[in-house]
Amino acid sequence: MSNTKSLKRIALLLFSVFLIIFLIGGGISAYFLFKPNFAPQKTSYIYIYPDKDFSNLCLQLEYSANCKNIKTFKEVAKYLKYPEKMRTGRYAVEPGMNNLDLMRSLRNGNQVPVRVTFNNVRIKEDLADRLSEQIMIQSHELLDWMNDNALCESLGFEPHTIKAMFIPNTYEVYWNISAESFMQRMKREYNTFWNESRQYKASKIGISPVEVSILASIVEEESAVVEEYPIIAGLYINRLHKGIPLQADPTVKYALGDFAIQRVLNEHLKIDSPYNTYLHAGLPPGPIRIPSIKGIDAVLNYRQHNYLYMCAKEDFSGRHNFAVTLADHNRNANRYRAALNQLGIR
Repeated sequence: MSNTKSLKRIALLLFSVFLIIFLIGGGISAYFLFKPNFAPQKTSYIYIYPDKDFSNLCLQLEYSANCKNIKTFKEVAKYLKYPEKMRTGRYAVEPGMNNLDLMRSLRNGNQVPVRVTFNNVRIKEDLADRLSEQIMIQSHELLDWMNDNALCESLGFEPHTIKAMFIPNTYEVYWNISAESFMQRMKREYNTFWNESRQYKASKIGISPVEVSILASIVEEESAVVEEYPIIAGLYINRLHKGIPLQADPTVKYALGDFAIQRVLNEHLKIDSPYNTYLHAGLPPGPIRIPSIKGIDAVLNYRQHNYLYMCAKEDFSGRHNFAVTLADHNRNANRYRAALNQLGIR
């Protein structure tokens, strides 16, 4: 054991001894200190919000942690002046815990981290809402960061590219993490993800890591079949290298703000937006969703072929027919349109 760990254990032991002496000297019975007072069926978690409402904490202990005698906990807290020294956070209450153990955890700010996840997110508002459901940060705080030019620039992004910084995974963070700390954590995770190998593959394609994420976001919106991702990625890379507009329907849906559109019509293709890849060549300015790791890696490891066209299969399996020539593509498209017409999808 290191000297630092030994010193921490000694300090904790001394703190516990002095705390016990202080409480007993103040009239708190040792029985109330050491008697198990919390009996949740399994580990439960209590949350202390920025308002640091002691009454709310006591209610959580009664209903979530099955506190047997809340009066004794309140007495211990009162003698320690804890209500004036509350610290925000997420704390664990174990079955059989006593007042002293819990109070020591609360006073020392010994939080238990939460596991934060996010996937299948298209817009920043949804991302902020998803995250605010899991950590203490309010959604508007995250949006302020993601929409601020200077703050995004400090992380190496712009408001329209900031979604590329978020790599969907499971992350352990403290529940009361600040918006700034969370964004910086995501940037560190981004830097770790974009290792030398991935950066090298991106450079071989001729696009930046952010552009890889933009392309991956389109690929994932095109198909729900993961096996098709590398094929679709290869198709769009062929178009990029040949200077052919991507003409990706999902970018039009994103520009319209309506992913429920089942059939993209000519009138939809006229929308004046930098995300309309029918009107504007090259990649759109930012991701149209937060791509998954599978999507990003599918672009980096794209399938080499000669396809330039794709169309959904007429069996509505979610798969696609791919074509090298426009003539073959038109035949595929005609079969798909006929299937749509037969179902009355206009």
